[in-house]
Amino acid sequence: MINRILKYFLENKLVTVLFLLLIIGWGIVTAPFNWNVGFLPRDPVPVDAIPDIGENQQIVFTEWMGRSPQDVEDQITYPLTTSLLGLPGVKSVRSSSAFGFSSIYIIFEEDIEFYWSRSRVLEKLNSLPSGLLPEGVQPKLGPDATALGQVYGRDENGNPTGGWDLHELRTIQDYYVRYALTAVEGVAEVASVGGYVKEYQVDVDPAALKAHGVSLMDVMEAVRKSNLDVSANTIEVNRVDYFIRGLGYVEELSDLTKP
Repeated sequence: MINRILKYFLENKLVTVLFLLLIIGWGIVTAPFNWNVGFLPRDPVPVDAIPDIGENQQIVFTEWMGRSPQDVEDQITYPLTTSLLGLPGVKSVRSSSAFGFSSIYIIFEEDIEFYWSRSRVLEKLNSLPSGLLPEGVQPKLGPDATALGQVYGRDENGNPTGGWDLHELRTIQDYYVRYALTAVEGVAEVASVGGYVKEYQVDVDPAALKAHGVSLMDVMEAVRKSNLDVSANTIEVNRVDYFIRGLGYVEELSDLTKP
């Protein structure tokens, strides 16, 4: 068959030239470059700056805040790793433990369907025996996408934007850009990287706490209760019901300093 195809193109030079021009034109139309070709339409193929060459894997994340890597390894990473070894189609299981955080990478065979492997991992996580993990610890399956697609903010000329501090950039990412990108079809998850996350910190004086007989837990409970809306009841005035509630959410730094 190949010999007949080659013979046909060798004997019909005009068809060969036309076919070659068609392939070249199709390549120009779909090329992922900024070529300004006015007489041809542009339909570039989507490409990644960093292509995904990773293995067929699923990732299980588990948080246990405030615990050392050794505690995380002994009470979370090891029990979960041994439980996930028996999944069908698993080639290997790799794990790592950090401060307050555990990551388990489940490597499947290449012929295993991606979403089938996710369902098997979810079934296994939901069927873990009670008492296997510490109380309040809940393992989570990673997103069904890679973390290789990155978006960088630049101005209309393609240069890095200036005049913004790291806190402002992170706030724009978390509250504006993230939601716009999440609404795009085919986007599984958007994760912000870098910058400073807005937070309020309470610095305590240990000597003053000891002098007044106040523990650190008392301070934490007071801050928690101060950041709370409370509901009361209704009152009727001229046959109109009014709902009474107390507004107590922290919106600015001065709200934490009020008595």
